[in-house]
Amino acid sequence: MSDENTEVGGIAADRLRSLIERIERLEEEKKAISSDIRDIFAEAKSAGFDVKIMRAVIKLRKMNAADRDEQEFLLETYRKALDI
Repeated sequence: MSDENTEVGGIAADRLRSLIERIERLEEEKKAISSDIRDIFAEAKSAGFDVKIMRAVIKLRKMNAADRDEQEFLLETYRKALDI
């Protein structure tokens, strides 16, 4: 039996190990990218930008126009209802 086909309890151990290692590498990359993003927000804050507002703008940019319009309409409706 070759290493490629090693099974333990009906599980292809080498395939499982390969998948787990790929996920672990991606998790490390994700951690590094998250750190880079935090650094950019810190830079923006030190330059006088409002990070909370920047995060809101990024969230809005991810939305399609129809969803964004609906959200803005509902927000305005709720503001009027609450007299804000």
